Amino acid sequence: MKTEKNLADGFAGESQANIKYLAFAKKAEAEGYTQAAKLFRAAAEAEMIHAHSHLNALGKVKTTADNLQAAIAGETYEFSEMYPQFLADAKTEENTTAAIRSFTLANEAEKVHAKLYQKALTSLDTKENFDYYLCTICGHIHEGSAPDACPICGAKAQAYKKF
Repeated sequence: MKTEKNLADGFAGESQANIKYLAFAKKAEAEGYTQAAKLFRAAAEAEMIHAHSHLNALGKVKTTADNLQAAIAGETYEFSEMYPQFLADAKTEENTTAAIRSFTLANEAEKVHAKLYQKALTSLDTKENFDYYLCTICGHIHEGSAPDACPICGAKAQAYKKF
C-alpha cells in the first residue's frame, strides 16, 4: 500500500532530521551561535512530533511488551547482521578509521541494549525501579550506577548521563 510506504518513509526522514538537527544545534552552540542552536533544537522537536505521528499512524506503537520485543529484534539485527556487514565493508575501503570505530562502538552497545530490553521484558510486571546510566561517548547503557570506566570505550564515570 502506497500510504503505508509513505508513512514509513516519512517516519525515517523525520527521524533522521531530528537527529541531524540536534547534531547541528550542538555544533552551533560550540561555535557560539546560540540563536541558531535554539532554532535547530526547536526544529528537531518538531521533526520528532512528525515522526511519532507517522509511527502511530503505521500502528507500530503497541503494548509495552510488544514494543520491548520489537526493540529486542531491532537491536539483535543491528549487532548480528547490520554492523558486522558495515564493519566488513569499511575494512575493505581506505580512510574509514572513524567509520570502523563508530560501527564497532555501536555494535558493542547494541548487544548490551538487547540484553537490557530482554531483562525489562522478563521483569515487566515486577515493578523494579533503578536508574540507567548512558555513556555519552559510545552509547553503552549500565544499570544501577555509572561504572568507573565504560566497558566498551573506556570513558570515565563522568561521561555517563543518568536516566
